[in-house]
Amino acid sequence: MSTVTEAPPLAPAPAEEPPRKIRKRGRLVPYWLLLPGILWLIVFFALPMVYQASTSVQQGSLEDGFKVTWHFATYWDALADYYPQFLRSVLYAGCATILCLLLGYPLAYLIAFRAGRWRNVVLVLVIAPFFTSFLIRTLAWKTILADGGPVVGALNTLHVLDVTTWLGMTEGDRVLATPLAVVCGLTYNFLPFMILPLYTSLERIDGRLHEAAGDLYASPATTFRKVTFPLSMPGVVSGTLLTFIPAAGDYVNADLLGSTDTRMVGNVIQTQFLRILDYPTAAALSFILMAAILVMVTFYIRRAGTEDLV
Repeated sequence: MSTVTEAPPLAPAPAEEPPRKIRKRGRLVPYWLLLPGILWLIVFFALPMVYQASTSVQQGSLEDGFKVTWHFATYWDALADYYPQFLRSVLYAGCATILCLLLGYPLAYLIAFRAGRWRNVVLVLVIAPFFTSFLIRTLAWKTILADGGPVVGALNTLHVLDVTTWLGMTEGDRVLATPLAVVCGLTYNFLPFMILPLYTSLERIDGRLHEAAGDLYASPATTFRKVTFPLSMPGVVSGTLLTFIPAAGDYVNADLLGSTDTRMVGNVIQTQFLRILDYPTAAALSFILMAAILVMVTFYIRRAGTEDLV
């Protein structure tokens, strides 16, 4: 006789999670991904800002200590004493930004539309200055602009220094320790920050738009004015912001390439923090600079008519 063995009973299937819980977890994933970045901003940006804000309304000395007395007059005193450095910073940063745009746009256009298989090589050359430190790059300009060097000699031969002297950017046959040297250093150091956003914006432009403009008998100049430049405005806005903001607060170029007559507000803040040890004034200057840049950037973005930044 054959015996029939019964199969063991199957284990019960695990209970499925309600769809509502699954959706709830899915909604929380982006917040968990944002949490490290938010904590980083709080620890390394928000908290130092709060500390600097409290420092700006303190009174005292390094020997006796500083105490919060809500002395808001420090802001007015700092602005009244150092407004020439603020105006000079805005002027130098504005000149450097304009030069970076005039130099960077043609190069970015060349990389995006004409470089071909050499595109990656040119991009590497654009970012090559980043392979060395900011300080070394700036010190190199002291040799380039040295008195009696080939650059100064060529500018003298072409009578360029006569024009820059008339504009107040140089003094006679000397370029180093003048406003022109500071602007040249700012332009060189921040030029890649202009080129890269411009290249990214130009690369996104559909080439068929240029072909369509040509089919409508538009000249190359008209195509650039009506098609290319308007579509590259996000890159223009991004590049100018990435150039102007750090240039306005820079102090290395003015310190190494300039003189006491070309000091920017960044040099004043550095001196107040590290030499004079007047922490409230330094903190107040920092907040005034930040507020001024914020107002100018907001106005500029609204006037530019684009918020689609690269």
